[in-house]
Amino acid sequence: MAGLSWEQIDNIALELYEAHPEIDPLTIRFTDLHKWITELPAFSDDPAKSSEGKLEAIQMAWLEEYKDNQ
Repeated sequence: MAGLSWEQIDNIALELYEAHPEIDPLTIRFTDLHKWITELPAFSDDPAKSSEGKLEAIQMAWLEEYKDNQ
């Protein structure tokens, strides 16, 4: 998945789950979530374009991946 952007919520969530399958997404602070997203190899968007709403949406999508695979 090349060129992930903030708008690709489900793709980011899947990448986060694959990178951290043992982590419950609800235990992650938004500051750490932002860092983990921007450090994904496929992420290529401007880190400053994030918002609390985008981070929350990504966290909830990641939570669904996490729950579906437990």
